[in-house]
Amino acid sequence: MEPAPTILAELGHYLKEEALTITQFAERSGLHSGTLSNVIHGLRPIAMQQLDRITEAMGLAEGYFYDLYIDNYIIEGSPDWRRIGPLLHRCAELDKLDAIQRIVGHIMDNLMYLPLLFNTAEELFIKGHYTAASILYKIVAEGEKSQHSERLALCQYRLFTLSLCDDQNVNLLAAVHFEPYVERLDEAYQLDALNELINANGSIQRWDKVEQLAEKMGHKASIYYETNSIKDGFSEKLKKPLIFYILYAYLARANAWRENGNYEKALYYVSLYAENSWIKEPSDIEKGVINQFSQWAEANRYMYQLLNGNVEILPDYVDYIAARENEIFPGLCKIILAANKYNINVDDILELFDDYLGFKWMQNQIGRISHQVTAERYTRLLAELGIYYLNAKIFDKGISLVLESLESSIKINSDSAMLRCIGLYEQFREYASDQAQKKYKILIREVQTLNEKKIGFSTHYL
Repeated sequence: MEPAPTILAELGHYLKEEALTITQFAERSGLHSGTLSNVIHGLRPIAMQQLDRITEAMGLAEGYFYDLYIDNYIIEGSPDWRRIGPLLHRCAELDKLDAIQRIVGHIMDNLMYLPLLFNTAEELFIKGHYTAASILYKIVAEGEKSQHSERLALCQYRLFTLSLCDDQNVNLLAAVHFEPYVERLDEAYQLDALNELINANGSIQRWDKVEQLAEKMGHKASIYYETNSIKDGFSEKLKKPLIFYILYAYLARANAWRENGNYEKALYYVSLYAENSWIKEPSDIEKGVINQFSQWAEANRYMYQLLNGNVEILPDYVDYIAARENEIFPGLCKIILAANKYNINVDDILELFDDYLGFKWMQNQIGRISHQVTAERYTRLLAELGIYYLNAKIFDKGISLVLESLESSIKINSDSAMLRCIGLYEQFREYASDQAQKKYKILIREVQTLNEKKIGFSTHYL
């Protein structure tokens, strides 16, 4: 049986093949000749920085020896965090996720490593190495699942935010799994966690849950603000100024009541986030937040009155959003909804804002709107536009938009949106062109594939 390969054996073979002395290779690699000699003769382990220099000097790709390093110095040797920590960082930088799995798989039974793994996960998270960080967060969460610790809750919070995607079923499961951990988080993290949960639940149309979470977030934030009971470092942990969470709670509750059809209650909450006299000596950043919510309040007053049947305000609403680019897309979504609900001709408005009917990232003064919210709104807009043209008997355009909405519904895995589009298509199937029928068949197969995955078995279609 041949001996197991080692980095030292590979290096020794290279020196022999290239007829290099230790001193010559030390000069090439930038290492001290005495240090290199001790490494080659097994008198000291190879440090990560030394390994990278040796690899480069041998003309090999970055990370070439990492798997062997794991074998030689972690699995077969004595695991030392002075080597494990830097190796995890380098594996994350080079996207060597399998290597990270091997490392943590070997050391996870030793509970002393959990705090170190958590700190490393946080460092990777800050650097944007999210997939690598997720691996470590999962290991720490598994190791601390019976501890009910704040560290466990923070791991679950990170995993929740990292798992959010276009797939609404994934987002639903992530939100339901994470919610019980919110109260275990540090107080500052609780507000951002609730804000993330509100957005996630809103994107999957769980409006009763949005109302519940928004009430909780607003209550917590108001207590902190009114009593000034803020711990050291509290504000630094918040992603937004404290007043944002109070105002956004009102806005989220307004949205929830709007979606439930209670526009009077929605307008009541609009009045709450429009009112800002309670804010004490706002900073420049807080003034920006106040200004954004004031704009939202003005836009939403128009919107809710329009949805409640006051169609006379439509020209004023159009003038308002035309002067504020960030309001055009959400405004169009509601204008088309009102047009379908009250049989309003908005052809001139659609022509005016034609450039804004495609998918675009939604932005505001405070920051970018979450991708999940934007994707859901765009899917809904396509369906409402399809209904608008179908009602106008412009069948080709209407069916085309319904199919676009169905395609977008599949991407975000929204059961309700898919069912709505399928129902619309079937209702107007007789007007579908041959091309539309072919596209529909392709999309239906994709819907069936998604459904098979959900129910756990496969059906074969001829």
